[in-house]
Amino acid sequence: MENTINPRMRHVGRGAVSNRAGRFEGARIVYESDGWDDEGESKLVRTSVTEEQPRSIITYNRSPDLSFDRSINPYRGCEHGCIYCFARPSHAWLGLSAGLDFETKLVARPDAARVLDRELRKPRYRPATLAIGTNTDPYQPIEKTYEIMRDCLKVLKEFRHPVGVVTKGTLVERDIDILSDMASSGLARVGISLTTLDPVLSRKMEPRAPSPKRRLQMIERLSAAGIPVRVLTSPIIPGLTDHELEAMLTAAKDAGAQAASWVMLRLPLEVSELFQEWLATHYPDRASRVMSLVRDMHDGQDYASDWHRRLRGEGPYAQVIAARFQRAMRRLDLSSELPDLRTDLFKRPERAGDQLSLF
Repeated sequence: MENTINPRMRHVGRGAVSNRAGRFEGARIVYESDGWDDEGESKLVRTSVTEEQPRSIITYNRSPDLSFDRSINPYRGCEHGCIYCFARPSHAWLGLSAGLDFETKLVARPDAARVLDRELRKPRYRPATLAIGTNTDPYQPIEKTYEIMRDCLKVLKEFRHPVGVVTKGTLVERDIDILSDMASSGLARVGISLTTLDPVLSRKMEPRAPSPKRRLQMIERLSAAGIPVRVLTSPIIPGLTDHELEAMLTAAKDAGAQAASWVMLRLPLEVSELFQEWLATHYPDRASRVMSLVRDMHDGQDYASDWHRRLRGEGPYAQVIAARFQRAMRRLDLSSELPDLRTDLFKRPERAGDQLSLF
């Protein structure tokens, strides 16, 4: 493996073990020591945040694989550092690496709520559930400082606009006041990602995300506040986390989850190489088995992006996981979907200076 980072820079608590150049870069960077930096104390790789002023904030999609057609992302990059994150390749558009850059060079959009307000006021806008957290986590650690997600929720509450949140960050509990109020009107639901119950594996695989036990507490607290919660046992990693599927669903049900879903491990673009480097570093004895199962589901490739198969793969192994999931769902009386959120309550709040309606 090429040495793409200074070995004197300690990346403790990070998921990626390299920082290869993005796919759009014309040159790659390989570190070669000149001997001078072999002396002295090593330094930690620190997180840095830049700010971006978006011209628009709502992103639309037409994917038949997704249950929503619009989403917003308060942040680019994610400090949780989940090695399997399918959003890592998006950092290449910024001229950055999908590796360590993705989890250490973050972009915040502090003006997101104001832009969201403006877009929701457009006369042609028609409401539908707005998904947040489908790319990078809106409740990653820097949200404690920026509060962009909370500001966006305030706007959505004011407009009485439906929202579906996906997260593994404990900061979602801070916003229970807003989410529970919206949920009481059928305007909010939350999905909590639970990838393993093993705290040791979790710390290696998603180093700055809350522990599995803490995520179950999040489900319990959100559910107790009247917020519908769906557990996302995703991604299922063949040969690494697949044996935990039933146990994760049971634990989530006991904590108060009403629904559940699953997605198989996805390795698009740079994620494949990053994930394989991580496997070779932390689980070398399982690496060949994991990748063999992955390729069996994608016609011998690391990943296939075809609609209707990219999220769960094909073949005997994928069928077995699907059957196990359905059997556990029936036993636990878990639903595959939460009730649809309401769109009929949407109303643009009046502002000072607006022309009054005649009716």
